[in-house]
Amino acid sequence: MILHLIRHPRPLIAPGICYGALDVPAEDAAAVAAVLLAELPPGLPLWSSPLQRCRGLAAALHGQPLFDERLQEMNFGAWEGLPWDEIPRAEIDAWAADVAGYAPPGGESPWQLQQRVLAFITTLPVAEAVLVTHAGVIRVLQAAQSGSSLEAALACRPTYGSRLVLHWP
Repeated sequence: MILHLIRHPRPLIAPGICYGALDVPAEDAAAVAAVLLAELPPGLPLWSSPLQRCRGLAAALHGQPLFDERLQEMNFGAWEGLPWDEIPRAEIDAWAADVAGYAPPGGESPWQLQQRVLAFITTLPVAEAVLVTHAGVIRVLQAAQSGSSLEAALACRPTYGSRLVLHWP
């Protein structure tokens, strides 16, 4: 299977704020869509995260995008919407000690995110698809595809509006 993984446009949120499942808008998707449409093979089915920072781009890329909650960004729970420097230091330290397995209070861990996303991938009924999603989703898919650790995958920084092609086994 060939997956065209597209990260949403830049979100309209102040720098230094923790957001994952927080539904924030994004910059205008038209310019990003114009570039991507020139790169993407025509006629591919498109699935997207239902969060608005992905929805606009999905609609600009495809006349009938499909939305699936399993493509949402990692849920940071109680950290959502907080400035990173206001998150209790003990919680940040606990996350740093177990990057893949630690879940913020009320949220999910990168490992849980990966399991959610892999469950989605196994249901895809096509040989090639476009996924409009988030950096965390792209990272955990890269890790699964390459066999690298989740800790290593978190170092990957896909740019806003970028496309990555994965050849899924």
